[in-house]
Amino acid sequence: MITTTTPSVEGKKIVEYKGIVFGEVVSGVNFLKDFAAGLSNFFGGRSSSYEGELIEAREAAIREMESRAAKLGANAVVGVDIDYEVLGQGGDMLMVTASGTAVIVE
Repeated sequence: MITTTTPSVEGKKIVEYKGIVFGEVVSGVNFLKDFAAGLSNFFGGRSSSYEGELIEAREAAIREMESRAAKLGANAVVGVDIDYEVLGQGGDMLMVTASGTAVIVE
């Protein structure tokens, strides 16, 4: 599956549009990651625990989007956009959404 943020795939011709596809992931952030992130904030530096959570959620959302595109018979997704949102009363949930247009390219 070709996945790109551009509206086309260089060297390929879009021959059919299958529709807009999404992949959504909602992930809880646990106490240990919050604690480790707090220490990183206090002492300076990057929070690898949160970065890891973001990477995992983003990759899962992209995989879900690609899976939905494949079910439509697409072999590529163009115009991909990734959005992040914090949910929950205490901001303890992370939602990552990947969206794009499922297409067939030759």
